[in-house]
Amino acid sequence: MPGRPTIYDVALEAGVAASTVSRAYSKPGRVHADTAQRIFAAAERLGYRAAPAHARPPAERQKAIGLVVADVTNPFYGDIIKGAYEAAREAGYQLILTHTNESPEVERETIEHELAQVDGIVIASSRMSDSSLRMVAKQKAVVLLNRMIPEASCVLNDNDRGIRLAAEHLAALGHDRILYLGGPQASWSDGVRWRALREAAADLGLEARRVGPNEPNVLAGLSAARRVAHLEATAVMAYNDQLAIGIVKGLRKLDVRVPEEVSVVGFDDITYAELIEPQLTTVASPLYRMGFTGVQNCIAVARGAVPKGPPLVLPMRLVVRQSTSQRSRNSISPARGTTRPSKPATSIVSGSR
Repeated sequence: MPGRPTIYDVALEAGVAASTVSRAYSKPGRVHADTAQRIFAAAERLGYRAAPAHARPPAERQKAIGLVVADVTNPFYGDIIKGAYEAAREAGYQLILTHTNESPEVERETIEHELAQVDGIVIASSRMSDSSLRMVAKQKAVVLLNRMIPEASCVLNDNDRGIRLAAEHLAALGHDRILYLGGPQASWSDGVRWRALREAAADLGLEARRVGPNEPNVLAGLSAARRVAHLEATAVMAYNDQLAIGIVKGLRKLDVRVPEEVSVVGFDDITYAELIEPQLTTVASPLYRMGFTGVQNCIAVARGAVPKGPPLVLPMRLVVRQSTSQRSRNSISPARGTTRPSKPATSIVSGSR
């Protein structure tokens, strides 16, 4: 009976050096995508399997799951990290937390360094390309939060439903123009939310426009406030709560009243949403549950489970507070000191991704 195929057999089959095969499995992103695909295809034909990290002797290291977030200073990730930590602790795993400063390049380098140290990786709000994520998923147990590719286990918020609830709320208050304050250009969730808003606006007879991309923080919201004040929207829906808080603060500095003149809706329901004045209406995400479930699923995959079925989609809910109100019959225009009459709803939707 022939022995088990080795890395050298794979190299011969793929027509590359053995070191290239090793690098394809240990350092995703360091091997050209076409070469990596040829290597993995050759390995599949030969029945070669790289030894999983969790199969190494326990003395080498403690069992660990990596959690990669886009920005550890963003309050959005606080409850995700708490949930992830509890799931890891309950299963007897160490949680290794890293952040990437919203950079796809830093994210890729971080994951490359972690591959040999962890049994699996949970990536929250990845900024990497789909092809880069696929390469990681071929080599390690991977779970994606707020991102979807068919090759990995994914845990998502129900963005479509959350946006729909917010749009229906604003429409019921008499708003016919919604301005979407977009998030980072590389954000998958931002694209999903903007598409969901355009679809909801079309169904509800509203106009939707987009301003962005923007960094997902309060300072970016402050910077965008002057532009928002000079557009014809009576309601703003922000990519996240931090942008929404910045908009509220910025508009008030410009003497634009919230919610009397402009209603503002955030997304995620972070702690600060209740601490600002007026308190922020927002779409609440089950962040703790997302982090907990993500690590649970990652551990299961690391132990041999095969991801099946569609992504897990977590429900969202609208939390109505003080930053939204009924649109007045005559609202103050962005040009201070003038008024504009309310206009009938329109089905025109404009904007760009």
